[in-house]
Amino acid sequence: MPYRVFTVEEANALVPHLIEVMARVEARRVEIQRLHDKLQVLEALWGERVLDLGNPDREEALLYHRALESCVRGLEETVEQGIIARGLRFPRGGVENGLVDFLTTWEGRWVYLCWHRDEPAVQAWHEVNEGFAGRRALTAEHERRMGREGDPSRMDDSALDF
Repeated sequence: MPYRVFTVEEANALVPHLIEVMARVEARRVEIQRLHDKLQVLEALWGERVLDLGNPDREEALLYHRALESCVRGLEETVEQGIIARGLRFPRGGVENGLVDFLTTWEGRWVYLCWHRDEPAVQAWHEVNEGFAGRRALTAEHERRMGREGDPSRMDDSALDF
């Protein structure tokens, strides 16, 4: 998928959509954890024999396995359709921490606007190689200039992680 460069306004226009998507992601994450915990109990009881034909808990374990696979697929589809397909980056830790990055430009280089699910609007940005720990607060100048300067086709995109 080609890169999409966002201004702060464009990123903020997507926040209501992302709030809804991240609520679905969080619900899936919680369900995945619940199913995983149930499987762990059965595996603690039976070990490798949990799926043996004669095991009285086999059907329950199979049910949890199928439900877990379905839930993971649902999570992947939610992320793909609600985030990735819109040209956004779902960084490592996105599921657990509710993070989404918007590619933008700043002073002739690629950077990311960074949104966290607890924020009402995009409030921070970071360098492409720094991640959440390198977040910096947006200023009025950032809001005015990000995503509007430079020719992205002439920028080095080797550091981008999409």
